[in-house]
Amino acid sequence: MLCVALTKEEHLVDGASAGMASDAGPGAPAENGAAYRPGYEVVAEQILKLIAERQLQPGDRMPTENELASSLGASRSVVREAVKILSAIGRVSVQKGRGLYVADDEGMLGSSPWGGSFMPTDLDQIFMLFEFRRVQETATSRLAATRATPAELRVIKEAMDLCREGHETGRDALFGQGDDAFHLGIAEASHNPFLVAAVHEARRLQRQSHTIGMHGAVGDHARDAVAEHAAIYGAISAGDPDAAAEAAGVHLDKTLEDYRREIQRRIFGSGPTESR
Repeated sequence: MLCVALTKEEHLVDGASAGMASDAGPGAPAENGAAYRPGYEVVAEQILKLIAERQLQPGDRMPTENELASSLGASRSVVREAVKILSAIGRVSVQKGRGLYVADDEGMLGSSPWGGSFMPTDLDQIFMLFEFRRVQETATSRLAATRATPAELRVIKEAMDLCREGHETGRDALFGQGDDAFHLGIAEASHNPFLVAAVHEARRLQRQSHTIGMHGAVGDHARDAVAEHAAIYGAISAGDPDAAAEAAGVHLDKTLEDYRREIQRRIFGSGPTESR
């Protein structure tokens, strides 16, 4: 989950500017003309970068807030707000009297209402999950079209190419790997950590639905998904937020239709066993 968007230097400011940003009002413009980013948001990214660089694992103890403030050159209040954000999205565990720890990010929304109630055999819930994904991913695609850096675009394209390779060689696992990287790469390019967490969680839940066999051999549906990925990437790389959101919506709608057709095949015993 510690993706490229959080490890590229172009997304980080030095500690001093991170501290100053926290004193500006919401939406205040940056001196270089770029969109204003709150200091705690920048510091949160720096903390994630530190976790990645030190290769800290879930359960590992992190530096204290004071140590983070010193090493990042930010005020403790900014670090505290950053830690709150990372705790809210399930990346950092704050243990009173013990300190900060890297959290287990398997369920990034933590106490989400579906965490203990999602049933991968409940078709209504699976359909609602797709509805949820559509809302998320049209939003992330729209934002990515205006915020993605060249480095992030490369990550998204590499993931798209991996999906294509998985389809062309008939390797489901490779296709799935590329598919995850593609959608999460777009989420990272939105530069919104809450959307990143939501997309991560929705895809985790969808993997649970695969336990009822809703993913078969890579076939025509995967071929369509590859083309749909290309349309999303094309719109994002062109900086067209409306087209990116529309392409993402089309992709999710067609993916849901694939699931519906597979369910019909299972009920009536007709049609191919394929998946996106």
